Order: sequence, then structure tokens, then C-alpha cells
Amino acid sequence: MAMNRTSSSLTVRAAIVSLLLLVLLLAGWHLATAPVATAGSTAGLTQEQIDYLRLMGKDPAAGTQKSSGFPTPAQLGRTIVEELSDPFYDNGPNDKGIAIQLGWSLLRVGLGFALACVVAVPAGFLIGMSPLMRKAFDPFIQVLKPISPLAWMPLALYTIKDSSVSGVFVIFICSVWPMLINTAFGVASVKREWLNVASTLEVRPLRRALRVILPAAAPTIFTGMRISMGIAWLVIVAAEMLVGGTGIGYFLWNEWNNLSLTHVIFAILLIGVVGMLLDLGFAALQKKVTYVE
Repeated sequence: MAMNRTSSSLTVRAAIVSLLLLVLLLAGWHLATAPVATAGSTAGLTQEQIDYLRLMGKDPAAGTQKSSGFPTPAQLGRTIVEELSDPFYDNGPNDKGIAIQLGWSLLRVGLGFALACVVAVPAGFLIGMSPLMRKAFDPFIQVLKPISPLAWMPLALYTIKDSSVSGVFVIFICSVWPMLINTAFGVASVKREWLNVASTLEVRPLRRALRVILPAAAPTIFTGMRISMGIAWLVIVAAEMLVGGTGIGYFLWNEWNNLSLTHVIFAILLIGVVGMLLDLGFAALQKKVTYVE
């Protein structure tokens, strides 16, 4: 009970500190981007420039407001309200709601991640349970693992000839290695005593894998899945910025081309929030399969 109270108190204090840091960040941002009044003067301006300033709602004789050009927190807030008030609209290829763009990204990540699970977990079991397979596969893993997933994109576009499917392939490639390595490590680290008991009881290999090895290696396997999901979400944004079409990465790049910094910052914040939620989800799953020896 005392331990629970201590943990709860620590959580509350951490939340308060986080809130204070956020307030300080927003205050600093507001001060850095606040417009500064300058003295009004028409000296050095042509009549055309003066007319243009008045057309834009500025009176050069009364003074102008000089700003950094970077959006203020208030402008970002208005953009967030605007985007979230109608997130499902679809006005054509280059004008879709943020929920649709986010849905395409999550769909690609989900498909690529699921394919990686289908390949990496069984292969990890095979490598972890067999020293021969471990040594045979190790050179291939060490060569292919350091290659950037985006380096596969040109080859995928050439062979698959579809940007969406190519994005799924890139997610598969980046997700498979952490999952494969962690699964193999978890399987190889299962206590020999448990395996010896299973052998003494003449447990069949499939039943031993499902009832003894899988529960013991599950925390390590979910750690690999958690790492893979974080990398997949990072890579899909970069991939969509390259191939375009749909997705949160394309939305971000398209808004940059439109010189809308408020929408760019909004997309960055949304990417971070979604990534955090995905990580929290896998952390909860990992916690459910973690056991205390």
C-alpha cells in the first residue's frame, strides 16, 4: 500500500513538472514570435510600395508590426482547431482531412508490421532454437540489418510499381530485424532447466515451443515488437514524403510546399502524439506478458 502511494505521488509530481515545462515552452515561444512595433515612416518607399502595404491592411504612416515570420502559439491553436473540427473531408487527391491522411499511414504501418511478425517470429524461433541456424543466418542479418529502409525504396518502386505497396514493403523491411533478433535472443535465453523438464516429460516439439518457450520469451519478443513499431512509424513518414500520394508524411511535405508552417508544426506534433500512443500500447502489452521469477 505504501509503495502504491509513493508511486502515485511520484506520478502526480512528474505530471506537475511536465505541465510547468509545457507552460514555460509556450511562454518562450510566444515571446520569441510576438510582433514588435516599429516607427511609421514612408521614407524610401515608392508610391507602389505604399499602395501595396495599404492594400495588405498596413498603414506605413502609422507604423508596422515586425515579426519573425514563425507562427505563434495562438496561430498553431487555430490550425489545430481547424484541422480537428473536420478531419474526414475529401476534396480530391491533394486536399484530404487529417484523419484520412493519418488512417492511410496507420494502414501501411499495420500491414507492414503484421507481415514482419509473420516472418520474424517463426524465423526467430528457428534461429534461437538451433545453434546451426544461428551461425548460418548471422552473416545475412549483420549485412542486411544496417541498411537504411529508405534505401530499398527505389528498388521497391521499380519492381512493385505501386507507391502504397512499396511503403508497406519498406515498413516490413525496417520492422523485421529488431523483431527477429529479439525473438531469437529470447528463445535462446530460455532456462535450460525448463527445457530439460520438458524433455524429461517427453513434450512434443510444437507443444514445447508453445507452452514452454513462447511464454518465457514473450517479454523479449514484445520488446522487439515495440522497437519495430517505433522504427516503422518513423520510416513511414519519411517514405510518404518521398513517394507522395496520401499519408501524414505527404501531408507534412505538401504543407511545406504551400509554405504553411503552422500546418507543418501541427503535423509534427500529431506524428509525435501518435507515436507515443503506439509505444504506450505496446508497453501495456509487454507488461501483461512480463513475469517475475
